Amino acid sequence: MTEKTDTTFIKVVHPVCCGLDVHKKKISACLITIDGNGHEQYEIEEFGTFTNDLLAMRQWLSENGCPIVAMESTGVYWRPVHNVLEGFMEVILVNARHIKNVPGRKTDICDAKWLAGLLRHGLLRGSFIPPKEIRQWRELTRLRRTYTESVADYKRRVHKLFEAANIKIDSVVSDLFGVTGRNLISLLCEGSELSLENIKKNAKRGLKSKAKELHRSITGFFEDHHRFQLIGMMEVIENFEGKIAEITERLDALTAKHQDLIDRLDEIPGIDKKSAQSIVSEIGVTLDEFVCMAALASWAGLCPGNNESAGKRKSGRTSVRSHPLKTILIEVAWAAVKKKGSYYRAKYFKLKSRRGPKKAIVAIAHRISKAIYNIIKNGQHFKDLGENYLTVQTRQRAINNIKQRAKQLGYELVPFTN
Repeated sequence: MTEKTDTTFIKVVHPVCCGLDVHKKKISACLITIDGNGHEQYEIEEFGTFTNDLLAMRQWLSENGCPIVAMESTGVYWRPVHNVLEGFMEVILVNARHIKNVPGRKTDICDAKWLAGLLRHGLLRGSFIPPKEIRQWRELTRLRRTYTESVADYKRRVHKLFEAANIKIDSVVSDLFGVTGRNLISLLCEGSELSLENIKKNAKRGLKSKAKELHRSITGFFEDHHRFQLIGMMEVIENFEGKIAEITERLDALTAKHQDLIDRLDEIPGIDKKSAQSIVSEIGVTLDEFVCMAALASWAGLCPGNNESAGKRKSGRTSVRSHPLKTILIEVAWAAVKKKGSYYRAKYFKLKSRRGPKKAIVAIAHRISKAIYNIIKNGQHFKDLGENYLTVQTRQRAINNIKQRAKQLGYELVPFTN
């Protein structure tokens, strides 16, 4: 007769914990506790999502001594729960793709129980939830981005309206919404006389010499029907631009104590003050949640994914299809590769010839994320390697290859001297 041994390999990390399956109107909760004999007990409850219901849930968890909660949610329905529980216990927000339940047992109660079981054994990895201050910055920067995209959309509508009315101002001025362009748009909105003298008064700087051409471009079939639409569009554009200015002013005040960090990020090619604020609002000012540069790049979806089976690599496509930080860094990368004499520009054109422009720009964004990590985590300043960095590397590699080939043929290369 053999002695019975303990074959449990998965340790209990959180003896008392709770799993929450969060929906718009209902929350299913499964609380795991330990009884007097050391056995686990499951307690199931359902709560509403109004604030008083959430407070009752928090009191229920506190009375049972629950120190940690894991929740799975669709969309933003987790936020009211997090607002109530933050500061009272540890809250882990998990990705639904990572905790799929057994097929055929899909109910809200089963999901909550499954969550609690995984949490009890420490098998859950929480999503990154920045501190409250950073979350507020994030909301403002994303709102500013939405307004900026709306402004761009309405400017395109104005372009389309002018084409329909035979107005060709944008064929003469480089920026339709520059000073001269806006002055001419105001003339159209006010219904003023479009005389050559009025055009000269509203033209600025170098465009004064193009007054006759501007007069030709603004003469078309512009009627009251077009004027009504143009006035409405310009009011919307001005309103959005005012809101963008207010948000920028508020962000400047909120991020004033981290101005040194923003200035150091601004040293990276392609990054200006606004994009630096957006980056900090997405990842925070400490990066304690990211153990290394690779973790940050992976979280943002800037590195290849892993999909291998039977020794064959099936796909390198990342599982992160869309990410706010990825969008920001891709835009920054396009600006960075335009700076002459920079390492990023030289690296981009070297990769572009082999991998194509899109993959090359993602690679540049990946490298920029590494620079951002070092600047925030280690307090460093950006140092551009220069466009000759890759040339020196390639030259030395070519020399080493030639030396090795010559050695195989029985020769020895020596440096040329005059």
